[in-house]
Amino acid sequence: MKVLSKSRFKVGLECPNKLYYHYHKDIYPSNKNDDSFLESLAQGGFQVEELARMHYPEGILIDNPHYDYEGAANRTGEYLKMDNVVVFEAAFLWNDLFIRTDILVKKGNSIELIEVKAKLFDPNDEYVFVGRRGGLVSSWKPYLFDLAFQTYVVKNAYPDLNITSSLMMADKNKTATVDGLNQMFRIPKKGEGDQRTDIVKKVNSLEETGDSVLSKVDLHEITSNILNDKYEVIEGYSFEDSIDFLKKTYQSGEYPNWPTAYSKCKNCEFRATSEQMENGLKSGFFECMKRQHHWNSLSISKPNIFEIWNFRSRNIETLFNENRLFMDQLSEEDLNPELNPNEISSSERRWIQVEKAVSEDNSIHFLKDELFSEMESWRFPLHFIDFETSAVALPFTKGRRPYEQVAFQFSHHTVDENGSIKHQTEFLNASPGLFPNFEFARSLKKALINDNGSVFRFASHENTILNVIISQLEESEESDKYELIEFLKHISSSSNNSHDQWEGERDMIDLRKVIMKFYYNPYTKGSNSIKYLLPAAIKSSDFLKEKYSQPIQNIGLSSKNFSEDHIWFRPETDEGLNPYVTLPPLFEEWDEEKIGENISGLESIADGGMALTAYAKLQYVDMSTAEREELESGLKKYCELDTLAMVMIYEHLKEITH
Repeated sequence: MKVLSKSRFKVGLECPNKLYYHYHKDIYPSNKNDDSFLESLAQGGFQVEELARMHYPEGILIDNPHYDYEGAANRTGEYLKMDNVVVFEAAFLWNDLFIRTDILVKKGNSIELIEVKAKLFDPNDEYVFVGRRGGLVSSWKPYLFDLAFQTYVVKNAYPDLNITSSLMMADKNKTATVDGLNQMFRIPKKGEGDQRTDIVKKVNSLEETGDSVLSKVDLHEITSNILNDKYEVIEGYSFEDSIDFLKKTYQSGEYPNWPTAYSKCKNCEFRATSEQMENGLKSGFFECMKRQHHWNSLSISKPNIFEIWNFRSRNIETLFNENRLFMDQLSEEDLNPELNPNEISSSERRWIQVEKAVSEDNSIHFLKDELFSEMESWRFPLHFIDFETSAVALPFTKGRRPYEQVAFQFSHHTVDENGSIKHQTEFLNASPGLFPNFEFARSLKKALINDNGSVFRFASHENTILNVIISQLEESEESDKYELIEFLKHISSSSNNSHDQWEGERDMIDLRKVIMKFYYNPYTKGSNSIKYLLPAAIKSSDFLKEKYSQPIQNIGLSSKNFSEDHIWFRPETDEGLNPYVTLPPLFEEWDEEKIGENISGLESIADGGMALTAYAKLQYVDMSTAEREELESGLKKYCELDTLAMVMIYEHLKEITH
């Protein structure tokens, strides 16, 4: 049965063409993570859902398989014959539209649909959903349209009942009133239940969780306005016609030829890799460009405007309408670069990217004197720091709010004036239910307090986290809180919204800002992420290629987590120039039987998303000591590489300025 479910409805709202690719997903792969469970795990969504259900202890779960549309809807219908009932995962099927609602509360002739979201909101913000000008706030539109779709289906399936709708979410202004809320809902060990549904509850009633950190918001008025076409869901369509159009689009399996737009197409997830396309799969993005913009097989490799870094020109849509989508069709006037003699401006950076891409010039562009002067101001020994953090839905301890930042890991490399590199210190605390931030701060202080060398971060994240920990310390009763605050302020600067303003004498130097000001590498294709910058730097550096293609033991490199014979990259191929590819897979030394007994589901930790998922599993999943140790080892290796990556970039900058 081809039904328009609420998940497909949301896909269609993003772009109707995506429904075609979703229908033919065996041909058009998506680079989005299709595992909603892993996403929910990393964000703590399963815990929010379980806590929300505890608000309704009499609730009955409809646990039919998701593909059994009629069976689930029929079971729901039986329960709705009761005067008063609460149903979890209530299902409704009407006119080939299918929805499940998280919580349904029926009292007499009235039904309340409650959608549970692992999202933080401020109930004191009167413009949280509808902005000052009367339009829906864009970040909330997917949730509000989803709720309106559910309301529409239930209204039509049961026209004699009165339907209202609400969202239940984490309340920004609420704090946990008990310790251990974070550990009250856990995922069972393998073999002891379905890890996606049989959540282990350590409590029997809502009272045991203290005052709930969730709040329910009545959105009946907003959903009614959506249904009555006050707010447009799809341009040119009424709400009802939008649903009908999306349903027919999906069921037909035919390409709807919905007009492309820069803002929609830039981040399209239906982009097959070259390897996938060689294996017979297709790129949805390329399909749209071919059908609507006359691209051919050669076009996909040509530099295009979607690749231009931070391109927010007002005339982007004009370029689109003129079908000028390739960089070689742009003029300097289209980008209007602002020239600054002392650093590379953002607009100049974009123009440099275009010029080099069009001319196939892969030489780096950098301001040698300015970069040299900047580097001369740095004090040895140099310290390179990277944090791994998470924002957990349910707080660890009483007094904490939902989604407070948790700093669970850092890595720390040093470089001496003579060029000696050492993996100096590291910190990891992923113990279930333990709030690590204050011990994190103490370990960081211990690592950096012994000299006055310059401290480096990459991007703003580390400074943001230090601001958070300072605020947490100010509200704490830690005996050494003032000493820790003084130290953290010494290596940080205040955020714009901080009640107290400061700039530390040893404020961390943002290596990304240094790159942005003085350096551009065409191999990054406009990205300023360290995951792109490092392979690009290696590709441009004979020094790095020669040094790091040798075993660690041959180059005098200190490492806490890698063997002496580990080689960071092999320069024979472009992929081999990316050290992140060399990160060993998890459970590499385990036999199949031992792997089968474990449940992590992770094969490697090679990016921040995987690190977040690994931390979430260490927090919420019951697992063996051996598996826990394997995940922790993977986290340490990944974080060590993040700071070594900064060191390699530093060495590259030193190479080109001397």
